[in-house]
Amino acid sequence: MQKSIMSIDEATGRYLPFLYPEEMSYWNGLKENKVVLQRCNACGKAWFPIGPACMHCFSFDFKWDAMSGKGVLHNYVVYHKAWMPWMESRVPYAVIQVELDEGPRLTTNILDCPLAEVKIGMRMKAAYEQVNEKITLLQFRPDKG
Repeated sequence: MQKSIMSIDEATGRYLPFLYPEEMSYWNGLKENKVVLQRCNACGKAWFPIGPACMHCFSFDFKWDAMSGKGVLHNYVVYHKAWMPWMESRVPYAVIQVELDEGPRLTTNILDCPLAEVKIGMRMKAAYEQVNEKITLLQFRPDKG
């Protein structure tokens, strides 16, 4: 078995994502507390995960566009096991999939919501967790407004 090459934040012990050059518009947007995704200039649809062509019409003509950061909880799962030491104090926790009002679905965590209140269809809004000077992660919390 090969040793993991995961990057770990020394201050928190948290695993960090790799930052690939073609994704920097997304990561830079999160640092500014914005959800920035690719939007096709041909068909007008936004998509995620990030890729070289529109997943709807296969056009290579796209721009990076700010999304509303709002959407609906589409799906979720509750984990009762910490898959990494950093999560041990958070068990049980929910991993959610939010369908943005613009269409793309993003998988992340939910904040400020007891597990008993997590419901498919509830309105969500983006929350931004600055892990360190390079990385801000997208999370979501209930949109009560």
